[in-house]
Amino acid sequence: MDPADFYTGLVADLYAPLRSVTQTAEPYERFIREAGEPALELGCGDGDPLLDLRRRGLDVDGVDSSADMLDRCRARAVAAGLTVAVHHQRMEELYLPRRYRSIFLAGPTFNLLPDDETAARALARIRAHLTDGGTALVPLFIPDPVAPSAIGIASESTTADGARLRCTTVASTRDQPGRTQRTLLRYERETPSGAPEVVDRDWLLHWHTQDGFRRLAEDAGLRTVAIRTSDGEAATPEATSFTFSLTAAQESR
Repeated sequence: MDPADFYTGLVADLYAPLRSVTQTAEPYERFIREAGEPALELGCGDGDPLLDLRRRGLDVDGVDSSADMLDRCRARAVAAGLTVAVHHQRMEELYLPRRYRSIFLAGPTFNLLPDDETAARALARIRAHLTDGGTALVPLFIPDPVAPSAIGIASESTTADGARLRCTTVASTRDQPGRTQRTLLRYERETPSGAPEVVDRDWLLHWHTQDGFRRLAEDAGLRTVAIRTSDGEAATPEATSFTFSLTAAQESR
């Protein structure tokens, strides 16, 4: 399966009830108020934190590669009485009608791009959609190897109507030179009245070193302003979780 289609079908249905962390709006609100509007969230999924940012009156659009996740985002927006512009596009093929002062990912979704070539294309499209002097935030991480003890372990949840939801780690392989890790995940939904649904998906992660990502950004016309940890401190070279702050240089006239 194309990595861009991971969050579709049953996987999209189970995403919200099984997720362990919900992205809060506060850090992204601060970023947008400092860098300026309009703003764009890449990989907005089913609407966190996009909808909360819209609720706070910020001019923020969203884009995601999953039509199923965007359907959920639109339904949530209607239920909350919010208007939001969301677009079904891939990061590496981004082509929107306006440019933005702020572009951000609310989590390391960039790691889902399968290789350096795709990452470079995505950075070039980010640059094309930033205004001169605009800023982009790109969180990244270097995943730990999946421990043998994690194989067969499931995350579970039960819905109000009695359906049992489960995501199990089935297997994992790691290519250190290629900076990729592929984990086979099994998604299951068992309802009291219906047949069980089961889907197996490969979850592919591709990671970047700080120096390597800096070079990719520079080649795309983006300058690295800072590399920070989640607590806002400067990231050390050994850090395995870090956020790049990138700015678009002034275009020549």
